[in-house]
Amino acid sequence: MAEPQTQPVPRARTGRSHWHWLLFIPVAVPLMVFLFNSKNPYFLGFPRFYWLQLAFILLSVATTLVVYRLTSNGRAGR
Repeated sequence: MAEPQTQPVPRARTGRSHWHWLLFIPVAVPLMVFLFNSKNPYFLGFPRFYWLQLAFILLSVATTLVVYRLTSNGRAGR
């Protein structure tokens, strides 16, 4: 007589992932004052502070997109 085959029990998803730690990058980088504590260099006529603020926005968007893609697992629309 053959043994009945049992299906492995799937693990419950908790929604936690180690990739979410990457979201601290866009929070921590703008807090590093030494990055923009100067007027020079100018880029397109703007001092460092202003173009770094735009760079921080791009960093935030890119990091959020990467974390979303790595953790979504095809759950679109849910």
